[in-house]
Amino acid sequence: MTTYMFPGQGSQVKGMGSDLFPHFPEQVKSADNILGYSIARLCTEDADNQLNITSFTQPALYVVNALTYLKIMADNKKAPDYAIGHSLGEYNALFAAGVFDFETGLKLVKKRGELMARATGGGMAAVVGLSSETILTVLEKNNLTMLTIANYNTLTQSVISGPVDAIRSAEKPFIDAGALLYMPLKVSGAFHSSYMNEAQNEFKSFLTNVTFSQPKIQVIANINAGPYKVEDVASNLTAQINHSVMWTQTIKYLLDKGETLFTEIGPGKVLTGLLTKIQKGQ
Repeated sequence: MTTYMFPGQGSQVKGMGSDLFPHFPEQVKSADNILGYSIARLCTEDADNQLNITSFTQPALYVVNALTYLKIMADNKKAPDYAIGHSLGEYNALFAAGVFDFETGLKLVKKRGELMARATGGGMAAVVGLSSETILTVLEKNNLTMLTIANYNTLTQSVISGPVDAIRSAEKPFIDAGALLYMPLKVSGAFHSSYMNEAQNEFKSFLTNVTFSQPKIQVIANINAGPYKVEDVASNLTAQINHSVMWTQTIKYLLDKGETLFTEIGPGKVLTGLLTKIQKGQ
């Protein structure tokens, strides 16, 4: 069995997709029309330093991930058994599974990126070296319950999310508790937390008129580490905006199914690194 893993925000890098864009002129033209700018220029040149801005990052990654998948399919013509994606990457997993076409997925991601980019006053930080149980205990003991776990990335690496002042003040309690690293992330908002409720509500309305197809490949959802059904697509994608990304639980679900072959589809090797740590139980 094979699982394709699609990366999310944080995997973007200047130059990504440069080897792909010439092979997919139709998709590139469609992307330019939907976005109102040159996706190739953004990804390869980033002359205006926009690639790390959420509203640009998310469409850019979606396009590069999607074209990487299409290139693999053109070369090998063999679909995976499972598709998973980290946060934004889940849209690529659903595209790979035939739940929506390239253009529809990009329109969804464009709207999602715009809504998430509007969120201000929030922050996120990576906590390395502590279990999620310990993280929750530290938050409770230090009256930091306005912070929540946004990403369960490995058994000992999580990302917390919440008001930026609380993110700053949480560093000392976590270091005192034995964290090997506490690293605030360069994001504009408290993604995957209740502070994204407004964005979630707007996105829910946006999805009302979108039609989805039954997945042809099994996609495992971020919000509950369970398989997607067509009737779950709108509710899962809506909930994903303000709920935790259950990445560790997703990988463990697949490992329990006997999955052994995972391939990262997109720029970088972030998810491959997380997979290795989960497999080792670190």
